[in-house]
Amino acid sequence: MSNMNLVDSLIKEGWLKTPRIIKAFEKIKRIDFLPDEINDLAEMNEALPIGLGQTISQPLTVAFMLEKLEPKEGDRILDIGSGSGWTSALLAEIVGPKGKIVAIEIIQDLAEFGKKNVSKYSFVEKGIVEFICGDGCKGHKKEAPYDRILCSAAACKTIPSEWEKQLKVGGKIVTPIDSSIWVFKKKLSSEKNNNFEKTEYPGFAFVPLVNK
Repeated sequence: MSNMNLVDSLIKEGWLKTPRIIKAFEKIKRIDFLPDEINDLAEMNEALPIGLGQTISQPLTVAFMLEKLEPKEGDRILDIGSGSGWTSALLAEIVGPKGKIVAIEIIQDLAEFGKKNVSKYSFVEKGIVEFICGDGCKGHKKEAPYDRILCSAAACKTIPSEWEKQLKVGGKIVTPIDSSIWVFKKKLSSEKNNNFEKTEYPGFAFVPLVNK
């Protein structure tokens, strides 16, 4: 299956809808983010192992999460659990040269793998994507506040407080919790229990979020 066939199927099945996100999927090829021994499986609409107990997410799941995240040109985005670097590169293509993606991965070897993959598109060299090896649960204060926060691994029962603090008012967090994808939209700047609108989308599967 060619990359265009995969993208076309995601559009026909209703997972991809937004033109800027569709263009990113067309340009940023999943095969560039896989270990060589499984690159023939790149166009399969399934999660695939990338080593160290981690996976590259199923394309339909990535499409769904990016559609819910609604990234815009020029956005500053925190990408937690960046893994293979595929979501980081997709986001970089969407936000463009005026945006910034901070990609956090706690596993050193995986962070290096992701950075190498994203560099194939020159996003690291251009300063659009910055890789951090660290605990994603703590976010990254240096580049905060963020317009969007995306996490690609399942948090326990709720979002970390640091993510809440590092998100702009009006910003969004899209993250798995258990087997659901949750969307959190920040309404208030104060530290109150009701400062987020929350929406749950059940029926997904993720590797757990690794933290220290």
